Amino acid sequence: MSVQVYILIQTDVGKAGSVAKAVSAIPGVTLAEAVTGPYDVVMRAEAPSMEDLGRSILSKVQAVAGITRTLTCPVTVY
Repeated sequence: MSVQVYILIQTDVGKAGSVAKAVSAIPGVTLAEAVTGPYDVVMRAEAPSMEDLGRSILSKVQAVAGITRTLTCPVTVY
């Protein structure tokens, strides 16, 4: 079973499009779209474990220029 998360991203003004494009290129990211509202980009990612998610995806997301804040929301499967 894999770990899936949504990550809500706030960006610098005018950076939503470039941030969405940059994070969509990260392996393990299955969706990244610029949106309107309190967050500028919504992305979805998947990894084999939380450790893999942090090491291989989240660390790369946090390094993307233009991101000011993120909120990670794990998906619960029933």
